Amino acid sequence: MSPGMAIFSEQNQQIKGDYDTSENQYEKGVKQLVDNGLHKVPKKYILPPSERPTINNEDSNVAKQKLELPIIDFSDLNGPNRPQVLQSLANACELYGFFQVVNHGITEDVINNMMDVSGRFFDLPIEERGKYMTSDMRAVVRYGTSFSQTKDKVFCWRDFLKLLCHPLPNYLPHWPDSPVDFRKMAATYAEETKNLFLRIMEAILESLGIIEDNQEENDNNILKELEDGSQLMAVNFYPPCPQPDLTLGMPPHSDYGFLTLLLQDEVEGLQIQYQGKWFMVQPINNAFVVNVGDHLEIFSNGKYKSVLHRVLVNSCKRRRSVASLHSVSFNSTVKPSPKLIDKTNPKRYADTDFETFLAYISTNETKTKSFLESRRLSYILHD
Repeated sequence: MSPGMAIFSEQNQQIKGDYDTSENQYEKGVKQLVDNGLHKVPKKYILPPSERPTINNEDSNVAKQKLELPIIDFSDLNGPNRPQVLQSLANACELYGFFQVVNHGITEDVINNMMDVSGRFFDLPIEERGKYMTSDMRAVVRYGTSFSQTKDKVFCWRDFLKLLCHPLPNYLPHWPDSPVDFRKMAATYAEETKNLFLRIMEAILESLGIIEDNQEENDNNILKELEDGSQLMAVNFYPPCPQPDLTLGMPPHSDYGFLTLLLQDEVEGLQIQYQGKWFMVQPINNAFVVNVGDHLEIFSNGKYKSVLHRVLVNSCKRRRSVASLHSVSFNSTVKPSPKLIDKTNPKRYADTDFETFLAYISTNETKTKSFLESRRLSYILHD
């Protein structure tokens, strides 16, 4: 039994008592505040002036134009254009840390069903959603708000539902059973994104010049580790905000893991940092925004970059997204690939695992790329 499953029932028994007091009203989520007729942003959500998203064009840190991320046509990987696509993939991971994938093979029905059932989950009464509220990061199902509703000094304008997904038969019985089709739709989506992740990683490894030995007895087969690895699905909900220039949907951060596959609706909000400026990512219908996580930067020994990104909110429209985060198992260790280390490119990161990550974020706010920087060895290598 996984650590998450072992504590799930115990956490569920504590949730109601933890979240019913009026002094913890913000911990019920930002949607609940909006549903209660909120007309201005509470102080708890107001960022210091230096951290606020400046909407006007005078802000030198915000680019006036949208960023056209590299678009990877996944169908071309199976034809004569494969070398060119692999080169485009390498360039995207090195320069941007982000790219968009089209013609990926996941049907429009699977995508639409996931977005639809996600919206209907957040439309449930707080009494139903609140069954899954917990601050424990190991829980199989975790409903919450901000990044950490028990630790953040300033909350962000986001509610979320996080689901452990792999192995699916172990976790699926614990997922929400309301809406009645939630498990079915979300399980199909989780399986499809897991398969797509593995196919993208196979291409990424080839773009790094790493040819895997697929023999089962080979302990260094990273694709095998990822196939048996972790998958966390985060369903995000950003309600309309009466004063969007005072807060953020998510603060600048990088993602834990190898890759994140993000499905977003048509409402803009995602920004990435590129060359010191914030650029808005233009949503593409039925495309996945894919970004390099901290673990892939470590594994690639710094060649592929895990990049800061954040989420803006707006005063008119609610925004939904579904992020599928993939990595090795929680009991595994991530380290730079020996195939990417030599005398001219020494090891740049310390080995890491999930326990190290939990220990770090228990005493540090999970903002910027601070955890990744804590694993960097450059201060020793003087490079």
